[in-house]
Amino acid sequence: MTPDRQPVLEGELVTIRPLRAEDWDALFAVASDPLIWELHPAQDRWREPVFRNFFAEALACGGGLAILDRASGAVIGSSRYDFWVPQEDEIEIGWTFIARVYWGGTYNREVKQLMLDHIHRFVRRVVFLVGRDNLRSRGAMAKIGGTLIEGRTHRGGGQVFPDHVVYEICRP
Repeated sequence: MTPDRQPVLEGELVTIRPLRAEDWDALFAVASDPLIWELHPAQDRWREPVFRNFFAEALACGGGLAILDRASGAVIGSSRYDFWVPQEDEIEIGWTFIARVYWGGTYNREVKQLMLDHIHRFVRRVVFLVGRDNLRSRGAMAKIGGTLIEGRTHRGGGQVFPDHVVYEICRP
């Protein structure tokens, strides 16, 4: 069964919905904070031309999602489902970021749990590529139950990222 990569998911804190072109202004307002990207391999993603490319890729991939604060309706971040590999029964969740005011784990944990619960209906394994030196994201992966796949630096399909590590969360 083909995974639904454009769901609408509701949690207590967030609503996740398909990313739309008209989300540009609100999402760039979040992404333009350089501190969001300071530990990320793409540390310049806060710059408009770089983020414009990131945003266009999110729209084009068919799995780009906007994260909204459920209480206010404001766009507070983004994530994606991408690189579905049917023969490996695997998909990637990634490119996730949220405004710093929402940092601390609660919002990220709910986003990831909603996304995992949804996509595990379709695939057995979800992988996450994380910058090798991004200790903040690596800590977040541990908090949500991610298991480091020792030695793996590629996404499904084989594209290698030597400056990344790969975590997995398999269907319970």
